[in-house]
Amino acid sequence: MTLRLISLNAWGGRVHEPLMRYLGEAGPDVLCLQEVTHVAGYRGDWLTFREGDFKLPQRASLLEDVTAVLPGHHAFFAPAARGPLHDGDREVMSEWGLATFVRQGLPVIGQAQGFIHGDFPASGFGEHPRPRNAHGIRIFRPETGSAVAIVQMHGLRDLAGKGDTPARLAQAHALVGLIEKVRQKGEGLVVCGDFNLLPGSETFAVLGKLGLTDLVTTRGFTDTRTSWYPKEGRHADYLLATPEVQIEKFEVVAEPEVSDHRALLLEIG
Repeated sequence: MTLRLISLNAWGGRVHEPLMRYLGEAGPDVLCLQEVTHVAGYRGDWLTFREGDFKLPQRASLLEDVTAVLPGHHAFFAPAARGPLHDGDREVMSEWGLATFVRQGLPVIGQAQGFIHGDFPASGFGEHPRPRNAHGIRIFRPETGSAVAIVQMHGLRDLAGKGDTPARLAQAHALVGLIEKVRQKGEGLVVCGDFNLLPGSETFAVLGKLGLTDLVTTRGFTDTRTSWYPKEGRHADYLLATPEVQIEKFEVVAEPEVSDHRALLLEIG
């Protein structure tokens, strides 16, 4: 029996209805989401993120919405920041970060969560490059009698671009440290997420020392963005696996478009 994994930057639920429909129909065993919003106690559906002249609608109940369309899953939420969204002129404090959903019947037997750049901001979302975190799980697969580690991250965003920097190199080493907390030696390992990196980044060499190989670039995919993203630089999302992972299918999902990022779909035996 295959294990079906999806990794996706949810973009705060901006493309909400297609996103909910896709996640409900896709049937992932493990879902790794980045840019997930959660607003405790807010009764409305939409808020707005503002930064200078930039505005982006955010689904206030995104975490709860995904939980509702995946009722047979356990949800794990790892906030990276807490800051204001806007309901007109009123500020509403929100949390923003990673969410991992695991199908019930796949025991989570290990877990690690932590910051790989910066730390949880005491007030507001903070200055760029803002704090970023990662979340790792080790799940037992009853049908194979084995375990696999799955780690997702959302890499730091630098206003100067996606090139290598000392901060990104430090982030890579911090990610390795988190991986080593959750993975057992000799077991399969998958690392995924929106890395905010160019394909030739030194981060991949750091991760390569764990035996990880990126499936996006090595399988000829040149675009992980959708038509919602009009800019150049079409690589952002990556999925890496070690040789212990028996890959049956890998796809960068072009349709449906449910975000400004494409979903990454992996099936392992």
